[in-house]
Amino acid sequence: MSTTDNARTIKAVRATGPSTLHLSWSDGTTASLDLTAMLADRAFAPLRDAEEFARAEVGDWGHSLCWPSGAELGADTLWLETLSATGHDDARTFLEWRTRHALSLSKAADALGISRRMIAYYSNGEKKVPKPILLACRGWEVSEGMHQAA
Repeated sequence: MSTTDNARTIKAVRATGPSTLHLSWSDGTTASLDLTAMLADRAFAPLRDAEEFARAEVGDWGHSLCWPSGAELGADTLWLETLSATGHDDARTFLEWRTRHALSLSKAADALGISRRMIAYYSNGEKKVPKPILLACRGWEVSEGMHQAA
């Protein structure tokens, strides 16, 4: 068990369809990601070609995926997709909240009035994020004047 943010890196990638990748992460997590919605962005137009998409490679130090066309996807973005694909939407929502407000483990713990250890568990997907905590995140945004309409 970890009380810090895991520094996950991508270990392996394999295209399994015209817009689907199978990723293996340094912590042992694996997931198949359907990136159809992401590829709709014109920045990823070259990846709509199945042959180009299949050429995905792990980037330097496992911090991204890259393609010969110059397209690149960062590990942080792919980790969020992995959380959703593995049924951890609660952890994804929680981690997006922390990231959106640049909250360290300690600052998030102070903001929510819970232990730093629980923040780490929630952020890493090691424990389910309770609905009251997710509601507290929204409440914190409102109290800080940072609420963004969904």
